[in-house]
Amino acid sequence: MILLLRHGETALNAARIMQPADTPLSARGQAQADALAQRLARRRIAAIVSSDLPRAWLTARPIGGRCGLPLRSSALLQERNFGELRGRPYDSLGFDPMAMAAAPPGGESAAEFAARARQAFAEMLALHAGLDGDLAVVTHGLMIRVLLDVALRLDAERLRDLQLANTSVSIFDAAPPHALSLLNCTRHLDAERRADERSLSGG
Repeated sequence: MILLLRHGETALNAARIMQPADTPLSARGQAQADALAQRLARRRIAAIVSSDLPRAWLTARPIGGRCGLPLRSSALLQERNFGELRGRPYDSLGFDPMAMAAAPPGGESAAEFAARARQAFAEMLALHAGLDGDLAVVTHGLMIRVLLDVALRLDAERLRDLQLANTSVSIFDAAPPHALSLLNCTRHLDAERRADERSLSGG
């Protein structure tokens, strides 16, 4: 199986600000990551690959510690690059940048991002093929949404209102047709560790 794991909460997620690349986890985000690691320690994780952005890497680190595994990084797993929109409040933009097809100044178009997601998916499958156990993939909200769309072909109705929670777990079969067995699960988080439902799910 391949596990898609969203990173923990950041202060900018909670404040609904488009995140610069170097955004770290908040204290609650780190607590979420620790709870996720404790959950995953009960599975047979054979390898961990993470986006190289700090908020994902800091989420992956306790998983590696709990599972006794080194971390691998992949720039392919980074969040969509929103260029000059990063650092700006989402609600002040007057449009939804996460739904825009064109590239924002200095950023990535939706088509470029989808192409990168396909490359990331191929990399996951190749890595999993050499494992005896699960592959844990720590990445970002929009990357997971695009993977669900272009790689797993999740139906549009399920994707339309999907708000991926911080440290949510989604699981799919590495073998075609890549059946999804779990989506956006956060049962490892107690009430204190759950993020505000208004926080950004991506960006």
